[in-house]
Amino acid sequence: METINLTRLGWESQDFVRRVEAESEQNVRSCYQCGKCTGGCPVAFAMDVPPRQIMRMLQLGMQDEVLKSSTIWLCASCTTCTTRCPREIDLARVMDVLRGIAREKGSIGVPEVAVFNDTFLRSVKNNGRLHEVGLIAYYNLRSKHFLHDVLKAPVLFFKGKLKILPGRIKKVQEVRRIFEHTVQAGRERA
Repeated sequence: METINLTRLGWESQDFVRRVEAESEQNVRSCYQCGKCTGGCPVAFAMDVPPRQIMRMLQLGMQDEVLKSSTIWLCASCTTCTTRCPREIDLARVMDVLRGIAREKGSIGVPEVAVFNDTFLRSVKNNGRLHEVGLIAYYNLRSKHFLHDVLKAPVLFFKGKLKILPGRIKKVQEVRRIFEHTVQAGRERA
């Protein structure tokens, strides 16, 4: 099966495709648009552009459109697309790289998703696990949705579903080391 030739694209588009392929270690140009990734995606219904079309847009070097798409932020990284791909492309990994490039370029199509992602990871890094009350409070402050879902908290609290104080795992330092290792690996790759 033949792959897409980059020489038809402008140099900036070529650089974008090459960067995504290098960082993800995937040959996005080998995708032949079978649609199995989109067909199996449990979140495709909420995406503005299906995963198959993100791959095609990547092949065409459509950097701005890809990076501003909500699709890259809504991807759950469940790897269903990766498992189903007959070309063995790890599309979940490609989406992860695209999120990183979008952050770097300040081209985030759905800012609330990036705020949620940052807030979630911050909670896990600090506690070794998610602290739901802290996540909700910090997310609402950072996203400026100050009272979003505030009426749900008392109901969940009295049902024993929310803990006011965060629980911590015994070796939270190990989790922090994982975060630092991941950040360091990202810097080395760039």
